Amino acid sequence: MWEAWERVRANRGAPGVDGKTIAAFEADLKGNLYKVWNRMSSGSYFPPAVRAVEIPKAHGTGIRVLGVPTVADRVAQTVVARELEKRVDPAFHPDSYGYRPNRSALDAVARCRQRCRRANWVIDLDITKFFDSVPWDLAIKAVEANTELPWVVLYVKRWLEAPLQHADKSLQIRDRGTPQGSAVSPVLANLFLHYAFDLWMAREFPRVEFERYVDDAVVHCVSEAQARTVLAALRERMAQVGLELHPDKTRIVY
Repeated sequence: MWEAWERVRANRGAPGVDGKTIAAFEADLKGNLYKVWNRMSSGSYFPPAVRAVEIPKAHGTGIRVLGVPTVADRVAQTVVARELEKRVDPAFHPDSYGYRPNRSALDAVARCRQRCRRANWVIDLDITKFFDSVPWDLAIKAVEANTELPWVVLYVKRWLEAPLQHADKSLQIRDRGTPQGSAVSPVLANLFLHYAFDLWMAREFPRVEFERYVDDAVVHCVSEAQARTVLAALRERMAQVGLELHPDKTRIVY
């Protein structure tokens, strides 16, 4: 719990629906951490709604909705995220780069540059509204396959079901997705795509290399024909797991 708090404090961030800042939480740190620990330990912790914050996407391409949990909820999520990370990260694909320790987008770009010298065609792909579309049943199945701790599964389910609260105080009840901006979403996203994309690619196209940064990926092909074959298979695979490739951002590039 203490290590989770230190990570939350280092990441700073805005207050959630309760309006409590990092500084306000820290003013009664011992009492606030005890409440979270006590409720999580007894199974009685229920997350509050997540504050929805709209931010414009780059180049005026629309609005992205971020979910901002309360400070206390970020601490609770970080406890579970750390527990999951230490179990699943060692098994993740070496070409998965997003939200992982000691890896960055620049690492993915460097590997991409190397591979573009060997293969002239790439599939540049993006998943449509990935964080809003993740099917809960498959996400939970992936968590259950990687932990025997019932409290981890319990709280993941509760966070997935937490509603979004908009600026007008209205609540949006969700039936899929994991709010982008929550502390547990990155590891859930990588775990889901580990099965939905990484392992599937390794099984179906073992000689086709790729780099993935969460829901963006570059897939290297030796010919345009191979790129079209792989892309068609990827569209079908995404449909199988409840996702869709973005029709405008996904393209074959020479």
